[in-house]
Amino acid sequence: MSVASPASPTPSATASGQPSGPRRGRGAGRVLPGFGLTLGYTLFYLSVIVLVPLSALLLRTFDMSWAQFWEAVAAPRVVASYKLTFGASFAAALVNLVFGLLIAWVLVRYQFPGKKIVDALVDLPFALPTAVAGISLTALLAGNGWVGQYLEPLGVQLAFNPNGIVIALIFIGLPFVVRTVQPVLEDTEKELEEAATSLGATRWQIFYKVILPSITPALMTGFAMAFARAVGEYGSVIFIAGNMPMISEITPLIIIGKLEQYDYAGATAVAVVMLLISFVLLLVINALQAWQRRHAGAPA
Repeated sequence: MSVASPASPTPSATASGQPSGPRRGRGAGRVLPGFGLTLGYTLFYLSVIVLVPLSALLLRTFDMSWAQFWEAVAAPRVVASYKLTFGASFAAALVNLVFGLLIAWVLVRYQFPGKKIVDALVDLPFALPTAVAGISLTALLAGNGWVGQYLEPLGVQLAFNPNGIVIALIFIGLPFVVRTVQPVLEDTEKELEEAATSLGATRWQIFYKVILPSITPALMTGFAMAFARAVGEYGSVIFIAGNMPMISEITPLIIIGKLEQYDYAGATAVAVVMLLISFVLLLVINALQAWQRRHAGAPA
């Protein structure tokens, strides 16, 4: 009969009764330094890169009286540029909303030869310099261009007028909608569509009542991002717009023109208006993204 030896402590126990092994301090598991250091660096970096330049822009307007500021931002030529810039940006974002959804749908739901090439082409406006895009569109759509030479005799002029501006803004804004909607479509539950089909729903009913509600937050986010990007676009527009005052002159060109005339105060005033509008757009985009996250995390 063997005598059991006194129980020895297991490898995971210590004299104090606490588990042995690697000690996990208060900062265990953190890859980067502590909160104080990373927060301080974040605030410093944002201040140098973002807040200081924007503060300088705002402070520059204090050199003007309210009457001078209003005269600079409400001049008829400037107001006409506001209408064109925001109107063309809104129209381009609406077009991208429809066709961006269509392209994302094809890339997600179908397999076809050259799919990876088409998928890569969607990102081309991101990588292509905007000036190159403007020159290319002008060479294509001008009266002596590859396409324009056939359309202009029919009375269709797509370059050197607001039509060209909308086309350029569609070109640079399309990827925002596609890349925002595409991952949401990929995560859409196919079982819901199958259940709707088994219940006798038509294709339109499935899209309108099952698919569209789940992708609406992503669509709105993509629309807002494309709109915000178009508002500040300059390089691809100036080559195809014609830049005619009161007709095809965008607001960024107004700012550049004032700077070239050494009207720094007027350029700053118009820039502040664009900054405030861009800030509002940023708040809208963040609100839409938060809505999208809540919608994605809501129970089915």
